[in-house]
Amino acid sequence: MTPLNPVSRKYAGVQLIGSAIGWAVFLLCLIAAAVCGIIFDLTWLMILGFALAGACLVAAAIEAIIVVRQVRALGYLEREHDLLVQRGIMFRSTTVVPYGRLQYVEVSAGPLLRAAGLATITLHTASASTDASLPGLPRAEAEALRDSVAARGGARLAGL
Repeated sequence: MTPLNPVSRKYAGVQLIGSAIGWAVFLLCLIAAAVCGIIFDLTWLMILGFALAGACLVAAAIEAIIVVRQVRALGYLEREHDLLVQRGIMFRSTTVVPYGRLQYVEVSAGPLLRAAGLATITLHTASASTDASLPGLPRAEAEALRDSVAARGGARLAGL
């Protein structure tokens, strides 16, 4: 089998930044609770706040490792009659999207993806079970893939 085209490695950084923002908000709340425990002489609250903050730091580190591995496992392959999208480490998922079933192809990017010059391509088909999304492609590559897939889809529909 032909090797898959990987997504950009910058996508791991984008995912890590988004995750870090969420963990930071949660950690600040826990540390604020611990500080309140110190101020109001509530030892149990202080211990609980700092213990949960430490557990969150461990969970964030584990999540960072998993995110990097998940990004490495993302890939796609343009074939003659369909597009293959593969993702997952432990639970591998392979989605095959036939060009003839495409209804529309969408390229989108949130603020973090835009800042990194990346985009997400989403393929919508008549069946929701064969819809596929491929995040983390460089913007130009995502647009070129969108045009290529849309053209192949149009050619397949014209042949019906």
